Amino acid sequence: MPAEASILDRTVAALPRVTICVVTETWPNDVNGVALTLLRCVRALRERGHAVQVVRPEQPNALVEGDDLVTRGMPIPGYPGLRMGMPSSRALRALWSRARPDIVHVITEGPLGWSALQVARAMHIPVVADFHTNFHSYGRHYGWGWLTQLIYRYLRRFHNQAQLTLVPTRGMRERLAADGFRGLEVVSRGVDTGLFNPGRRSKALRTAWGLTDDDLAVLYVGRLAAEKNLPVVLQAFHALARVEPRARLVLVGDGPARPELQASQPQHVYAGVRRGEELAAHFASADLFLFPSLTETFGNVTLEAMASGLAVLAYDYAAAAEHIQHGISGWLAPFDDTAAFIAGAEHLAASPQLRSRLRNAAAAVSQALSWDRVIDDLERALIRTVHAEVQTLTPTLLNRQHGAPAPVTPPRRTA
Repeated sequence: MPAEASILDRTVAALPRVTICVVTETWPNDVNGVALTLLRCVRALRERGHAVQVVRPEQPNALVEGDDLVTRGMPIPGYPGLRMGMPSSRALRALWSRARPDIVHVITEGPLGWSALQVARAMHIPVVADFHTNFHSYGRHYGWGWLTQLIYRYLRRFHNQAQLTLVPTRGMRERLAADGFRGLEVVSRGVDTGLFNPGRRSKALRTAWGLTDDDLAVLYVGRLAAEKNLPVVLQAFHALARVEPRARLVLVGDGPARPELQASQPQHVYAGVRRGEELAAHFASADLFLFPSLTETFGNVTLEAMASGLAVLAYDYAAAAEHIQHGISGWLAPFDDTAAFIAGAEHLAASPQLRSRLRNAAAAVSQALSWDRVIDDLERALIRTVHAEVQTLTPTLLNRQHGAPAPVTPPRRTA
């Protein structure tokens, strides 16, 4: 069926279900919040009757679900095992000419995402993009801070060519809007309280860490990498250990910083990458969660820690700012205030009663943060964008069908 006729037919059918092509440069078995969030969303949309295809770069041991299009990839410097997609305009045009999607959902802004955006625009396929990662803020950690503004301008240009950009928090929407990003909508994140909950607490695991029930288990979960601000984890732990000498630091995750960290700080527990029930047990078996990252767009681990019944210490932004009330369901330090973060760790170490109140409140708050609500918001955003684009294109397609010249429309502005 010609693309023009297909779009006209869809206006009559009212699009109860849509065909979505997801383009991403991260996908399980990558271990990061973006990949795991995406997998959950793809599965949920398929369960709701939508046709979802995934376009991703080749990677070893990738999870295969459905009829994925695998494109060329290359290793990401400094991140063994992770790959980014290469430009794939020809493959995408061929794919979408054979089976045109209703909408393209671009998850990452790398070379593969850029080529998908350009091909979709040329074929008049609406695009929704996600703002998942503050790549521009990584420069201060990797020695290329001079590129920060250039990368940020690229991200703004990228997202302003999409019909809609989805962001995970209201704070991020406000910041990006102030910087000239357009078409922003909040679709937050949820937490699986069936998996992450205080009932996963394991005495055997705490014993393996060298702790009794009354000792303080301090947890960090995330990549062991420069952009996660790991020196503040260590500083905060060393400060609280002066208050609570039997405290033990447990680091869950892996990354390029692990070899040096483990060599210089061998006294801590390095649990490596954990998934599923193992990860849930590590969360629930701890007492205090330290998360000093300054580069998050959200930070799924914050919600997982709260749902697991931990007292959370984090900076006042991203998921923590969205879901924690300071002193009630967690403890917040002003953004990038290292001294306040360390002081918070000392204060929490000195007060078991406060930690207990925060833990109970955090677990209660998490009960309202269901993934179903998040998928509802995502589904509405995708379908609404398809409807809006169909209504925009229909007069042009009707004119073409009857031989009339297409009206001249101004091109979309870019930053």
